[in-house]
Amino acid sequence: MEELKASTEIAVIGWSVILLILHIVAQTVSLSKDTGAAYALSSRDEAKDVSPLTGRLTRALRNFIETYPAFIGLALALAVTGKHGGLGATGALWARVVYVPVFAAGIAGLRTGVWTVSMIGLLLMLIQLMS
Repeated sequence: MEELKASTEIAVIGWSVILLILHIVAQTVSLSKDTGAAYALSSRDEAKDVSPLTGRLTRALRNFIETYPAFIGLALALAVTGKHGGLGATGALWARVVYVPVFAAGIAGLRTGVWTVSMIGLLLMLIQLMS
């Protein structure tokens, strides 16, 4: 049974890496569209104006990266201890999947709600780990 719990947490981590890659690709494609491939491939020392969509995708990626270490740490700790993040882990992941298009669309109130669900997921993971 503990193997199943650990494998579930590891699967959630795997899916979260796919989400991270999709975040990066969406932001990079949007940036390249706005500024051209040469700028996107450069060191970007000089700021260029970008579309609202690219700005939102950049901020969404930054926000994801800010909370991602906590998510990974909690998921690994749960896997190592044989505990299961359950609704917390899957809820946090699914909220982050929904967060990208909601943020990209500029739906401010819903974006905050989805972000809150992802934070509740992290808290549930922490509670499970500490119990």
